[in-house]
Amino acid sequence: MNLLFVADPVEHFKIYKDTTFAMMREAHRRGHGLAVCEPQQMHWQRGGKVVARVRDITLTGHAVDWFSAGEPREAALADFCAVLMRKDPPFDSEYFYATHLLEQAEREGARVFNKPRALRDHPEKLAIMEFPQFIGPTLVTREPQDIRRFHAEHGDVILKPLDGMGGMGIFRVGPDGMNLGSIIETLNQGGSQSVMVQKFLPEIADGDKRVLIIGGKPVPYCLARIPQGSEVRGNLAAGGLGVARALTARDQQIGDALGPILHERGLLLAGVDVIGDCVTEINVTSPTCFQEIFDQTGCDVAALFVDALETAIERMAR
Repeated sequence: MNLLFVADPVEHFKIYKDTTFAMMREAHRRGHGLAVCEPQQMHWQRGGKVVARVRDITLTGHAVDWFSAGEPREAALADFCAVLMRKDPPFDSEYFYATHLLEQAEREGARVFNKPRALRDHPEKLAIMEFPQFIGPTLVTREPQDIRRFHAEHGDVILKPLDGMGGMGIFRVGPDGMNLGSIIETLNQGGSQSVMVQKFLPEIADGDKRVLIIGGKPVPYCLARIPQGSEVRGNLAAGGLGVARALTARDQQIGDALGPILHERGLLLAGVDVIGDCVTEINVTSPTCFQEIFDQTGCDVAALFVDALETAIERMAR
């Protein structure tokens, strides 16, 4: 199969931990062809198909110069066996427009994973609203007074922007309310930006667990991202320590409940974030942690993913 990865520049990949690289490596091991492009290299013109300026790449097996690339060429997305959308957030206007180009490519016969409409329909912070039975006390609002009331009720809260990633812009406000007003002003920008507020979960000390869902089924191991020092964020990008663990009974319950629903909607891969017993986010754009789990447990998450991808392509080709 020939696979196209729509991603950030491959020259910037940190291959020792990059999940997109792990996918590429497993696909390459199985003999599949690899090509890459960035979202801005896709375009469409009336009378034609969605095309992209792509580069065919071959993995070298080296740690530094890890790939060799052919000359850029123009190719229709529908000519690939599968297109994998792996662009990192933020989910800004350009990301939104890219999903529409990808959806047009689907109408032309392209097989896109994750499905573009599903990417749009599941914003990573707000997707949890559909599953209140699995989440803790949560508020989404633009109104400062709503935030103050929520804080007064719960005492210790986390505030976060809706478009952040890697722990960016996350604040904790304790019972004393220290800096709450300033944090509200920073995040909601005078009422122009919505904010998510969640009750602080002390179980974060044991890790913010990334439960991966592949083909509708939870991977048997998660990665607990444990905050270090005085940091409240467990995100690896914020310095958290990643510790792979077998799923708890609650993790499995969450994965079994959400997995089939997300898969039915076209999400071949999702990352459900769990603190204690509560879901805090559902990541669908470019979920990570494949390599950390494999390195610590031997569970080959990339192989599970490519298995699911091959199965999905086979079914769609019938």
